[in-house]
Amino acid sequence: MGRIKIIEVCVSTIALFAGCMAHAQTPALNTTTIARAMPDSATDPFQWLEEVQGARALDWVAKENQRSLDLLQADARFAPMQQQALTIVQASDRVPMPSFRGRHIDNFWQDANAVRGVWRRTDLSAYRSATPRWETVLDFDALAQAESANWVYKGANCLHPAQRLCLVSLSDGGKDAVQMREFDTETKSFVPGGFALPAGKQSAAWLDQDTLLLARPWSLEDVTESGYPFIVKRLRRGQALAQAEEVFRGDKKDVGIWPGVIRDRQGRFVAAYVERSVAFFAHEFYVLTDKGPVRLPVPLKSSLRGYLDGQIIFSLQEPWTPVAGGPTFTQSSLVSFDLAAALATPAKLSVQLVFAPHARQSIQGVSRTASRLVLSLSTNVVGEMMSFAHGPQGWSGQRLDLPNPASLGVVSASDMDDRLFVSATSFLVPTTLWLADAASGKTEALKASPARFDAQGLITEQREAISKDGTRIPYFVVRRKDLPMDGQAPTLLYAYGGFQVPMNPGYSALTGKLWLERGGVYVLANIRGGGEFGPAWHQAGLKTKRQVIYDDFVAVAQDLMDRKITSPRRLGIQGGSNGGLLMGVQMTQRPDLWNAVVVQVPLLDMLRYHKLLAGASWVAEYGSPDDPAEAAFLAQLSPYHHLKAGVAYPEPFFVTSTKDDRVHPGHARKMAAKMQAMGLPFYYYENTDGGHAAAANLKETAKRVSLEMVYLSRKLMD
Repeated sequence: MGRIKIIEVCVSTIALFAGCMAHAQTPALNTTTIARAMPDSATDPFQWLEEVQGARALDWVAKENQRSLDLLQADARFAPMQQQALTIVQASDRVPMPSFRGRHIDNFWQDANAVRGVWRRTDLSAYRSATPRWETVLDFDALAQAESANWVYKGANCLHPAQRLCLVSLSDGGKDAVQMREFDTETKSFVPGGFALPAGKQSAAWLDQDTLLLARPWSLEDVTESGYPFIVKRLRRGQALAQAEEVFRGDKKDVGIWPGVIRDRQGRFVAAYVERSVAFFAHEFYVLTDKGPVRLPVPLKSSLRGYLDGQIIFSLQEPWTPVAGGPTFTQSSLVSFDLAAALATPAKLSVQLVFAPHARQSIQGVSRTASRLVLSLSTNVVGEMMSFAHGPQGWSGQRLDLPNPASLGVVSASDMDDRLFVSATSFLVPTTLWLADAASGKTEALKASPARFDAQGLITEQREAISKDGTRIPYFVVRRKDLPMDGQAPTLLYAYGGFQVPMNPGYSALTGKLWLERGGVYVLANIRGGGEFGPAWHQAGLKTKRQVIYDDFVAVAQDLMDRKITSPRRLGIQGGSNGGLLMGVQMTQRPDLWNAVVVQVPLLDMLRYHKLLAGASWVAEYGSPDDPAEAAFLAQLSPYHHLKAGVAYPEPFFVTSTKDDRVHPGHARKMAAKMQAMGLPFYYYENTDGGHAAAANLKETAKRVSLEMVYLSRKLMD
């Protein structure tokens, strides 16, 4: 996940079918740093595969890629699947997802002609029409061609309120590391002599049109053990990076630090702040004042979610009693307090409750319009949306008049008025885009994507499995209504189970066309470790408690079999990133339950993960291999260390990317190489571009998904 560090524009995206590791906030180590420990062939004979660009490693990758591609692409199903996937992902009648930017409606668009994409804009009246007239702001294909570079657009950070000047982030092939260049959206050109920040995992916030707060790897040593910056400097227009003035310093033991700016509803500057992540789920917030940084009196396990009418808003991941003898706010609550008063008299903090979810509910998004807070909620994994106003008596809320499909989410919220774009989606109904007014509660359906697969005769069921410790684990089944309950249905089970990331239902055209339409069953499991039911659901599986996550997954699989939907011969599983670790654990702990395992951009060596790229930042999730008790537990589950010759494992399909600079491709490489040495079969595909999504553009996505679906068809349908 990544987020723009401006309070009014906080967008988090999870690529459900790509599998995205929770991402400490956006920056990280320059990718020339491969690992933090030199290879030791005496203890790990495959550690040489951690050399991302090493000649020997790349030769191994090329051979394994070719072997697997020769098999999968020769399948008669591959070519038509790839063409169907391309038709879907490049369709011109897709809903162009909009973003409010000043008086404009912006959109980033990719299709067959705009492979890298185009940043374009229109106005709301034109956007309402069936065929809006778009004005190109920046063409990334043209830019890449002019500069002979493989640019992947990673977003723009624009200066409020005018949002004319923007820092455009450009990634080489999809890496998290980006260049940042100042761009003028009126002249539609990069600013001559403007801010130009060399590639790195970095974040910036505009103080004013001539000044940035910037966290970046100022030198090779100025990064944490996780590979993120820990020094924030003030950079003025015209200054070289070496002339920037330090304003805040964390510690190399931190995960990292990120600067931000708080602005009021008119876009006026209120305060600058720094978020210091002392651990992945533990944060300190400092307001930068004339007298130096002042720490806000909030608990470590809390997240800054917005600012409105003088109130700064935090979500809690732990209970909080702000004043001794005063009220205690429950874990998962959304609270606020007066920022100016907190800075002046922190001992007399007066905290107000915005909203407290119940046990089977969670806050999955907080957005701000000019005068309202908008909460995206999930109640038993079904979406709803509420709008809150602040007044003399505190916060009051109302529900927005939106349909009740599986999932609702804010696409973009205006800071000039109370309008917002909302997406509504479910497994079988294409995404509909709504325009809502957060103040009046009125809503209007604007656009809907056409159906991409034949859903006639398909149904969605929400079920519950009982895990080993008695916990109820919800899951969704998408299947044919007349499915014979004989245990023979080809079934794909997907889950993530980590970092408080929820897995919500949504319309996946590719899964629908290439799997459901062909008779497959799709299952989405809401196992612990995720964020479906707030912090407690996540924290139930942290560190040495993690086995419950894997037990939950097995419980769902067993429930599917008990209901005679499928059987081990017809059951396949898929997951990416942290979900890739889930797949590796399931393959090695319960090889008897699955006949196909798609392991995407995974962690697999859990005794060295903290030494590779951003791995050290995830110690709060998994535990530390340097701690004896936690290391003993990790040794019990590490898939790389639990491979055994002679075991009848399912033949897995490893998918990774050379340019993944978040989860090291060495995990997948080493696991596959170890299987190879044991004479165990596997498929392997490493995209040379793509970053952590394992695909940098729509064509690469279509190819990757088609390869996975051919593999699943061979294993589960044949």
